[in-house]
Amino acid sequence: MSIQTVKTPITLDKIAPRGRIGLISLATDFNIEQDLRRMLPEGFEIFTNRIKFANPTTIENLKSMESDISRTAAGILPGLGVDAVLYACTSGTAAIGEDKVSQLVNIALPNIPVSNPFTAACQAFEAKGIKKISVLTPYIQEINKVIKEQFEARGFEILNIAGFGLQDDSKMTRISPQSIYQAAIDICHPQAQALFISCTALRASLVIEKIEQQLGKLTLTSNQVSLWHLLKLLKSSTHPKITGFGQLLEQLSAN
Repeated sequence: MSIQTVKTPITLDKIAPRGRIGLISLATDFNIEQDLRRMLPEGFEIFTNRIKFANPTTIENLKSMESDISRTAAGILPGLGVDAVLYACTSGTAAIGEDKVSQLVNIALPNIPVSNPFTAACQAFEAKGIKKISVLTPYIQEINKVIKEQFEARGFEILNIAGFGLQDDSKMTRISPQSIYQAAIDICHPQAQALFISCTALRASLVIEKIEQQLGKLTLTSNQVSLWHLLKLLKSSTHPKITGFGQLLEQLSAN
């Protein structure tokens, strides 16, 4: 038996030629990657590193992630780099602060654009002229209070916010899409211009269109708005139309 070196010429493909997206995902979130990949146009790829997070989901535990953001960002494709980064926690961003999250990511990855679901939602509201909003979450009341306050600080009117009252991140993913759909219909305020479904762990992408059709209102979710914002940061609108995940993404895509 001989040990040989292959002499056949090789071609090295460019992985993710349209854009590499770095994902900082909670260690307890087993939905975000699958959800984003359902919606992601061809040519983009997600590359993940997980941030330490211990249940229960409380304001204190959400804030504790601040100390691990830079380390986690540095571990995404070290030496190769990414084109944009998503810090994938809506409530964590509200607890830590949008600017602080971006600063901590950029310590590890200077000059890389950073998104998060909270900022992405605000950008989407502004782009669509939305001021009056209903919010559905899986969270307990103390977290909903912070979410409401942070949106109101950005100039939006939160007509109502309702949560499933869960503290276990893994249980949030296990909420059935049908339960999300029914809760959305039940809690959306008649005067709301849009419904926002908060939390990257929720499988809300599977029922966005069904909710929009029933309510006749724009429906936004944490993962949907995050992808929308990332594609805008990457200056990408020239891709096949993204269908099946609500008006926001469909209208972003080229016809």
